[in-house]
Amino acid sequence: MKSLFLSALFSLALVLGLNAQQRYAVIDTKFILSKLPDYQAADKKLAVIGEQWQKEIDDKQLALDKMYKNYEAEQFMLTDELKKKREDELFVREKEVRELQKRRFGYEGDLFKERQKLVKPIQDKVFNAIQKIAVARNYDFVLDKSEGITIIFADPKLDRSEDVLRELGIKN
Repeated sequence: MKSLFLSALFSLALVLGLNAQQRYAVIDTKFILSKLPDYQAADKKLAVIGEQWQKEIDDKQLALDKMYKNYEAEQFMLTDELKKKREDELFVREKEVRELQKRRFGYEGDLFKERQKLVKPIQDKVFNAIQKIAVARNYDFVLDKSEGITIIFADPKLDRSEDVLRELGIKN
C-alpha cells in the first residue's frame, strides 16, 4: 500500500513537473489588429467596396422587382407567347442578380479576394511578430482568445504527429 501511494505521488509530481515546463501565452488578435492603422484603413476600404457592390445588387433587385410587378399587372392581357417571353426574361434577370451576388460576396468571391489582397499581408505581419516573440521567449504555445481559443503557434518540437503515424504503421 505504501509503495502504491509513493508511486502515485511520484507520478503526480512528474506530471506537474512536465506541465510546469510548458510555457504558453494568450493574445487577442482582434485587439491587436484594431490598433493597427493599416488594418483600420483596409477595413474601411473593404466596407466602402462592399457597400458599393451591395448597392449595385440592390439596384438590380429593385429593377427586377419592378419587372415582376409589371408582369403581374399585365399578364392577363398578354398572349401565351408574350407571357413565356416575359417569364424567360424575368428568369434570366433573376439569375443575373443571383450570379452577381455570388460573384461579389460568395465563397472566394470578389470581396474575399479583395480582403486577401488588403488584409492578409497585415495578418501575416502580425503572425510573424507573434512567432518571433514565441521563439524569443521560449513559448511552447500561443493561444488566440479573440474568437474562441485557437492555437496560433506551437513549438514544432512538441508535434507528435510522426509518432502517431509510426504507431499506426505508416512510414514516411
